[in-house]
Parts: sequence; structure tokens; C-alpha cells
Amino acid sequence: MKAASILNHVLGPVMRGPSSSHTAGAHHIASLARDLLGSAPARARLLFDRRGSYAHTYVQQGADRAFAMGLLGRPLTDESFFTCLQEPCLEMRFEAGDLPEDDHPNAVRMRLTAPDGGELEVRARSVGGGEVELLQVDGWAVHLCGTACEALAEAPAAFSGRLGELLASDGQCLEPPSVEDRRERAMVQAHRKAPLPDGIRRELGALPGCTWREARPVYFLQTGAPLFHGAEEMTALAERRGLSLGRMALAYESRRLDLSEDRIVSEMVRRYRIMMQAAERGLAPDMDGMQLLAPSAGSVMQACRDGRLAAGGLHTRAAARALAVMHVNSAMGVVCAAPTGGSAGTLPGVVATLAEERHLGDEEAALLLLAAGLIGVFVSNRATFAAEVAGCQVEIGAAGAMAAAAVVEAAGGTVRQATDAAAVAFQNTMGSVCDPVQGMVEIPCHTRNALAASAAFVCADLVLGGYRNPVPLDETLDAVMAVGGMLPPELRCTAKGGLALAPSALRLCARCR
Repeated sequence: MKAASILNHVLGPVMRGPSSSHTAGAHHIASLARDLLGSAPARARLLFDRRGSYAHTYVQQGADRAFAMGLLGRPLTDESFFTCLQEPCLEMRFEAGDLPEDDHPNAVRMRLTAPDGGELEVRARSVGGGEVELLQVDGWAVHLCGTACEALAEAPAAFSGRLGELLASDGQCLEPPSVEDRRERAMVQAHRKAPLPDGIRRELGALPGCTWREARPVYFLQTGAPLFHGAEEMTALAERRGLSLGRMALAYESRRLDLSEDRIVSEMVRRYRIMMQAAERGLAPDMDGMQLLAPSAGSVMQACRDGRLAAGGLHTRAAARALAVMHVNSAMGVVCAAPTGGSAGTLPGVVATLAEERHLGDEEAALLLLAAGLIGVFVSNRATFAAEVAGCQVEIGAAGAMAAAAVVEAAGGTVRQATDAAAVAFQNTMGSVCDPVQGMVEIPCHTRNALAASAAFVCADLVLGGYRNPVPLDETLDAVMAVGGMLPPELRCTAKGGLALAPSALRLCARCR
């Protein structure tokens, strides 16, 4: 079973909005491909499946720019994001066609040409929350996901055994190298803890007919075995050790990434501050940059503080902050995926409000985020974060479930109560569709984030107050994934159904980027 990382796959990456699948994922694919090519390409041709999400929304959701930034070797957060498509050193072409072998809506075929004429062909897909998979390189079957140093070596088949020995000879392989043999030629792939040393490179170069490519990780290296895989297994271990959900998450992540707990907390504090900066920016009077919506988070927050609302209070402040982060996300500002760009507002809205209400410091807030992130690990392991695959239930629905667990953690509840609150949140968002108006992460994504933030407190209170959840989190996640598979493509981020086809939605005019 897959074993996700909180920092690699759940609360991150730090990215530009509006969609982690379309910006962070595209950037990761392009960064890995650039490394494999050995330089920034002079030309790039990208082909999307005409039935998928990329083909219909790559311009609105900034995937074109994100691919360009990765191919140019620039951070996604760099301000040149807004001008990179005009770079004279890179000629890019985007096309839609038939990709019968690619069954994922965020599939892409890339053909890159280096300035010296060298070429590379890659088949890849962005699978949700910024996660990616490179499935084919120059016609060879591979599996690269950005969590290791990758080495691909090709040579006459007679040397396949020697290739494997060389790539593993320094003891840095995470697992035995894999071999694909095609009679005359063979490809060997090694997932490694470190890049190839110069000595191994020289030996590869001395083999007749041998070529090799390397790629650096786009995430933290994942070198440790997971402490557990499912929520029930985790809960039993936490009860035996007497740990809270946040502390259990910290132990899990420290082992998974082979980093100290202090290093994990420090990195989570950094991401928490990025979340808070986005919330503050979205609440500011001069907030601008969205294409369909006018900013409203600041006015909602002010009305709440002035006592001009029907209810107001904790729930509304969390909702306003969630709305604020989504304003920044939709303006292609810098946010932290939580667990995706389309759901980036819910958890920051809740944790920032808890920090305000309970006077929490940054490290205490980071532990709440880690607690939420561990719920996200189970979602990633058993389901997906891609609305293109399973609808909005696995993006904003997942964020609401994670936030409900964080509320329980802040209130001093048990690990079982936290997982039950997450399950209840999922059970009441199951089946929610992804229907972005005009293909943009604005309507109804903003208000869905706000409502998920508010509902997180209710789900937590129900469980803390005595509601007994009969269907545990693991089983709930399996049901969520099954439901997602039943949703037609029109309701999975293609803007071909739901609110996206409402007459008023179709009449909305987007401002030119």
C-alpha cells in the first residue's frame, strides 16, 4: 500500500494557485523532465488528452505557465511566473488529442528538444495535490514520483546486470534497481538516496553503448518505512503509546522522511506562516486579481467583528479566513496546498481561528496542522486528492475532514474522536462534485472552502459531545473513493456539468490574465 508523507503530499507544496494538480503538478512534471533532458529545452511540445481536465482548463488554471517555469528551472513562486510564456529562449506548443494509453484526466505527453538537438519524450500525469508520476521515458516504462534521486541507464541487453550492479554499488539505492529488457537493449532504473557519484558515472560512460539520465527529487527524500498504513492501525498505536494525534503525526513524519522532529516542526511552522500571510493578504482592502469574483473576505470579517451578522462568531471568522486564502489562490498568489490548491483555504481558516481563540503559538499551531495532515495521509493512501478523479469530495471534502480532526486535537480530544470527526465530515460531503464555473477555481470553490471551515467545528463538537460514529474513517474513505469512481467526467473538474453550465455562470465575463 502507498505510504504518503505529510510534508510531501498533504500539507504542501508551497505553490501558486489556483490548482495544485495544474500548477504544482505541472511544475513537478516539467522539473523532472528538465533534469532528465540535462538542460532547459529550446522547444517543448505538450499533448493533452482531449477528454481530460488539462485539455479544457490548462490556460485558466495556469498549467501552461507552470510547465514553462519547471522547464526553465525556476521556482513556481517566482514572479516571472506571469511573464514566462513570453521567454524567447523557450518555444512551447500545447495541443489536445487522443491519448488512448493514458486513463488519467491530467495526462500529458511531452517532447522536449535541447539547444544541442538532444531529445526526450515523457509520458506523465498529475495525480492530485501536486503529486505526479512519470510513466514512460523515451518509450521505456518507468516510475518516477519525485521522492528520490532517480537514475535511468540504458545499454545493450548484455550489460543489464552490470548496469544494476553499478547503480547500486555505493549502497545508496532505496530498493533493488528494476530492469526492463527488450532483446537488444535494456533499461535499468534506480531510486536512490543520493545522486550518482562521479566514479559510477565514469564507469557507466566506459560501457559500450551506455547512456544514462538523472533527476533530482522535487520533494523531501522518503527513505523510512511508515509506522502504519491505516487510521485504525494508527489509533491503536497512539493509544498504546499515549500520544495525541499531532504527536503521532510527528513521529510518523520523522520516521518517513528520516528527519528530526524539530526539523519537521520547523518546516511546518514555515508553511503555517505562509498560510497566515495568504489569509492576511486575502482580507486586505486592496485585495485584487481574481477573474470572476470580487473580493469579499475582508467585508465578511469586518461585519462579523462589528456584530452586523445573524450569527457570526468563531465559525464565521474561520469561514472568512478560508475565503481570504482562496482569494489569493485564485489570483495565482502563493499559498500552501492543504491538501490541494482548490482546498487551500479551509484548514488555514480553521487553524488561524483556533490560534486566535486559544492564544496558540506557531509551534502549537504546527502540531494542529500535523494532526490534520495525518488524516490526509490516509486519504492519499486509500483514495486520492484529485477532483479530476473523484470530485470535490476528495479536495474540499478532505480539507474539511482534516480540519475537523484539528479542532478535536485543539480541544484535547482523543485520537479516536479526531478520526471519527474526520469520518463524519467526509460522510456529509460524500458525492460532492467538482464543477468550476468557466474552469476557474473561484465559483463555487470559495464558498465551499468557507463552509467546510465552519462545518469542521460542528463535526468536532458532535463527536466531542457524544455522537458515536458507526462507520470508521478507513471504511468511509473506501466508500468515498468508490463514489468518486461513479461520477461522470462532466462532474470531475472539466467544467462540463453542475453549476458550470448554469446560464448565469456561462454569462460571467472573466478578466483577461
